[in-house]
Amino acid sequence: MKSRVIISFLVIAFFATFSSLVTAKEEPPKITVDGLHLIEDSNLALVYAKPGANLSHYKRIYLVDAYVAFKKNWQRDQNRDHSNKIRASDMERIKSELAELFREVFTKTLEEGGYELVTERADDVLVVRPAIINLDVAAPDTMSAANVRSYSESVGEMTLYVELFDSVTDDIIAKALDAQRDRQTGYFQWQNRVTNKAAANRILKVWAEVLKNGLDQARAATSK
Repeated sequence: MKSRVIISFLVIAFFATFSSLVTAKEEPPKITVDGLHLIEDSNLALVYAKPGANLSHYKRIYLVDAYVAFKKNWQRDQNRDHSNKIRASDMERIKSELAELFREVFTKTLEEGGYELVTERADDVLVVRPAIINLDVAAPDTMSAANVRSYSESVGEMTLYVELFDSVTDDIIAKALDAQRDRQTGYFQWQNRVTNKAAANRILKVWAEVLKNGLDQARAATSK
């Protein structure tokens, strides 16, 4: 429990800093307090890495269970604006299902890319510690009222915060932040567990591919 509280604090602090920079239209810092340097022209909104970091020798991945947190006041806003009330148990179920889907999508993408997922630490093992924050499900399906349907133009949005560590030294190698919103349809449509899961799957697939491609590029660079 203590480790989850620490992770939550670090994630929220990093996200708050990034959000304030976006609001003020300022450039992000070139170097973080933990010595990571900003990577320009990355495929994610914000990426920092250790100078001279080399991911090429990591052949296996230790994927930590994803931490999931809703957007601030999400439950309050949902219960104010919709008749289908959100309970704490609904939120826990959604977080659990999203964390499970995260592992499913990332495992499939990485394994298909030739990377073995493990639960032990070794010289060739990279620890990937992810978090989904600012989760905003526009029309959650609570399954509590059979005749209540929720409609919206988009399923919602969420933000990925991920840290990469060396599994032996626990030295942080890189961290990244990226927000994704599901596609806008231009019209209101019924949203339920099936459409919500499909939208989350699309977003998670994008992030999983970015990680796999980054590892692939590191391998390719050292093989030349």
